[in-house]
Amino acid sequence: MKDRISLIDKSAEEFSQRRQCLLLGVNWSTVHYKPVGIRPRDREMMNLLDKEYTKYPFYGVRKMKKFLRTKGYKVGNDHVRTLLRKIGLFAVFAKPNLSKPHSEHRIYPYLLKDVTIERPNQVWSADITYVRLSQGFAYLVAVIDWFSRYVLSWRLSNTLESSFCVEAVEEAIRNYGCPEIFNTDQGSQFTSEEFIGSLTATGRNILISMDGKGRAHDNIFVERLWRSVKYECVYLNGYQSIPEARDGLENYFEFYNKERFHQALDYKTPCEVYDGENGGYKTITEIANSCCRSNVVEFQSVAVV
Repeated sequence: MKDRISLIDKSAEEFSQRRQCLLLGVNWSTVHYKPVGIRPRDREMMNLLDKEYTKYPFYGVRKMKKFLRTKGYKVGNDHVRTLLRKIGLFAVFAKPNLSKPHSEHRIYPYLLKDVTIERPNQVWSADITYVRLSQGFAYLVAVIDWFSRYVLSWRLSNTLESSFCVEAVEEAIRNYGCPEIFNTDQGSQFTSEEFIGSLTATGRNILISMDGKGRAHDNIFVERLWRSVKYECVYLNGYQSIPEARDGLENYFEFYNKERFHQALDYKTPCEVYDGENGGYKTITEIANSCCRSNVVEFQSVAVV
């Protein structure tokens, strides 16, 4: 539809706009439609929902409604559900029909049951989260190595189209090679032909895994990352725009990878663990040069130059 609308020449004298719409099979009213922006009240509620979800990701629609009412907002279940879906939030607990994938997209089986994660590049994962801005919001996708918690790449977008997810994956593979297994949820961005094609391209022997129904904690490593990103970066800085948020996130992920100590990693940084048990770490460029390969079967530590 968007492609056909772009063909309409509003300055043409030979054919009226109505005639052009008729020939292209486009409703005339859609040509002049201007999307209605998010109301300030809804934006305020979305920001509150995001912060409450980060603290209590198991809250569903009813509890979120109760939470908003304690803040003085008169809102019902349907409106809360709409706002949660708009920012891509779903309660984290096992229940029937946990995920609603695109009906025409292929779903891959979950491959990580009883699998021990014991080396970098064994399992990568990707997920999307909502990032609030003072005058709107954006979506953040990140690719993370499960073993080291290393953030391999990320992208910020103002839409939920799959293209920014594909860009993040392509950058990660370009800089660090291919993982053995790539795990995501069943969201339409990750089941799209464009995204799957980036994992199954010639020379990339990547096994694709997707979280199954009723498996609420399959992507828990990324959920922990989002909690850190929001409390340690987004909420503290109150970004005004996407360019400002992008600059801030770039600095944060540099800190997260190279300076932030993780208790689960025996107080090492993700970069130290990803680069091996040698007590040092490289720059991203050096890591990319040493780790870029078509397929990773077994990680080998590389000495620091």
